[in-house]
Amino acid sequence: MKQNRLTKLLAAGAVSAIALGTAVAQTTTQETTTTGTTGAGVSATTTTGGTTGVTASTSTSALDGTGTITTYTPGSDYITLNAGGTPSKYYYDTKTTTVVDSAGATVDWSLLRSDLPVKYTYVKQGDRMVISKIIVQKPVKEITKETTTTTTTSH
Repeated sequence: MKQNRLTKLLAAGAVSAIALGTAVAQTTTQETTTTGTTGAGVSATTTTGGTTGVTASTSTSALDGTGTITTYTPGSDYITLNAGGTPSKYYYDTKTTTVVDSAGATVDWSLLRSDLPVKYTYVKQGDRMVISKIIVQKPVKEITKETTTTTTTSH
């Protein structure tokens, strides 16, 4: 009889340990799609819990902004924009980030300069803001580079 009782206790303990391990190791995924007046975006949240109790969360959504270019250096991977008094770094890739004027015509990256008003679309990736589109607010004819040549002749 004592052996039967011990067997039942060991079996109940083993079943409880398996149930607890399964409950702690479960993964939950939640995905939400939103559309607003500022633009369409996708918001995805993933939460993973394990035996260590670690939780990871990622959230991305397309956002729009308006500001002026504070600094731009051709060949760098970021542009600094002043939107509301505080300059912030926005990262870009010249192959995937588009630059257009307000009419939708493509603008060459070499025409970007400081104090140029722009609208932009970006996504937060962790602690970085990555720009996908820049819309220059001045017409292209006003932002083209002008060169002046002065010729001096002596008699």
